[in-house]
This record gives sequence, C-alpha cells and structure tokens, in this order.
Amino acid sequence: MTNEIWNYSLFEIGDYSLQVSKLVVCLCILIATFLFSKLVRMALNKVALSKHFLTPAQVYIVGRLLHYIILVIGILLAISALGIDVGKLALVASALGIGIGLGLQGIVNNFVSGLAILLEKSVKVGDFIELDSGINGEVMAIHMRATLVRTNDNVDILIPNSELTNQKVINWTLAESVRRFRIPFGVAYGSDKRLVEKAVLEATEQVDYTLNTIGRKPVVWMTGFGDSSINFMLGVWVSANQVKRPTALTSDYLWAIDDALRKYKIEIPFPQRDLHIRSNKAGVGVNPAETIASTEDEMNEWPEPDIELSKERKVDEKLDI
Repeated sequence: MTNEIWNYSLFEIGDYSLQVSKLVVCLCILIATFLFSKLVRMALNKVALSKHFLTPAQVYIVGRLLHYIILVIGILLAISALGIDVGKLALVASALGIGIGLGLQGIVNNFVSGLAILLEKSVKVGDFIELDSGINGEVMAIHMRATLVRTNDNVDILIPNSELTNQKVINWTLAESVRRFRIPFGVAYGSDKRLVEKAVLEATEQVDYTLNTIGRKPVVWMTGFGDSSINFMLGVWVSANQVKRPTALTSDYLWAIDDALRKYKIEIPFPQRDLHIRSNKAGVGVNPAETIASTEDEMNEWPEPDIELSKERKVDEKLDI
C-alpha cells in the first residue's frame, strides 16, 4: 500500500509522469536548500565577526551572494529530482526569455540593480542615505527587489533597487563616517563680531560629539547682511554616531549657541520695519482722521454737473460752424 502511494502518478504529459516520490524529493531539496543557506550565513556572520577579517557590510554582501548561489543550485537539483532534464529546460527557458523580459521586466531590473549595488558597494547596510525625494534614513537590508531604509522616525521604506542605481543618491557615510554640518544663525547689527565668534566656539565645546582635531576644528563664517541681522554660519565636524541624527544635531547646536549669545548679552535679532509718514506743511499738527473727514465733506458738497447744459453747448458750437 505504501509502495503504491509512493509511486502513484499525479499526472502525465506525453512521456513524462509526475509521481508522488518525485514531488516529495523536490520539496525536501527546496526546504534543505533554504535551511542550508541560512546555516551558512549564520556561520559566516559568527566566524567573520569574531575573527574581524570582514566588516559587517562585507559579511552582509558575501552572505547575500552565497544565498543566491545556493538557491540557484538547490532549484536546479529540485528540478532534476522531478525527472526533468535541465538541458532541455534551458531550451524552454530561452523560449520564455522574451515573455519574461516583457512581463517581469521590472523585477529583473530591480534584481540586477540589487546585484550591482552589492558588488560595487556604493550603498551598504548601515549607510545613511538621502534621496532626491527628500527621504533619508539608514539602510537596513538589500533584498532581491528592494532596499529597506529606516528613517529616524522608525518608519521602514522599501525603495526599488533600480531607483538607487538610476537616480542621484547622497550617501552620507560612504567613504568616511564623520561629516561636517553647517548651522546658520544671525545676530543684531552693531554686535561685536569677534565676541560672536568667541561665544559660538565656546558653545561647540558644550556639545559632547563635537570633533576638535587638526583639520576638523569648528569654524565660524560671516555669510552676509540680512534685513534685520548679520548672518553667520557655524561649520562643525561631528562623530560618526551623530551623523545619522541631523535634526537632533541641529537642535543641540542652536540650543548651545542661544545660551552662549545670552551669556555675552549679544542680541538675537527679530524682524522689524520702519514706517515713514510724509505730510505737507499745511497739514502739520492736524489729526489725520479729521483731515480725511473734512476732505470727504468737501467732496460731497461739490455740485453735480449739468449734463443737459453741456449737451446744448455742444449743439450750439456745431451750428455756429
């Protein structure tokens, strides 16, 4: 009975017959393939990170490539277990190539783009990137179809891999993990510029993650004259961990700058406008409201024009001609 079930034919197409035994073996190979891929990646992570001969980003890339290779081999073995000649399958695959190219063009494009990203390492797991659309966040994973980016608000965004290869991407941590930020601020006209510089540089010392090494010291630039203020900009290098928190970083420095300016009693400007009122000599000392009222009364007292009289004058002038 068991032998009959094991050799039972599910369906037949021409000379090919799919038996239960072949289907079971195929499913077992696929399950074993996924388990083996997972074990290989876990072992790679453990060995590489403990021996420190690969960085976490490199471990991720090697793991993804091994995963794809193991999957391809496992799928080919599973197809062979079904009793299908892989060589003949290649002919069928070439015949379906046109249909795959048209119907699955987007998926294939994203898959190839994902491989390109992994191989050239322009975007790696752990990098902080910014897109033209304004999305910025940390790269958490690079999948076959899309890349997972997590923003500072803990929002996970899946970005198609083709967008990362075909559009401009700003990678804040590609070559180096440190970065310089520019913090604009302004002070009131008449302020001592040297004192402003001193106060702001002291403010940077109050922020723990400020770098103050040779070539990466904080600097204060004067950028222009505004409508109500003298405009400055603070250029400051920060440590790697803080690069991925630009909003909190800007807030910390503005907070420290405000405290420093208050300490040295340097005025922070606010928008202001000067209103100049011109009046003639006859109107000096006269209430404007009374002047407007008297003007309206005079206009109301003007006599209405005699339209009929003007018409008669025009007729008389024509007759004299």
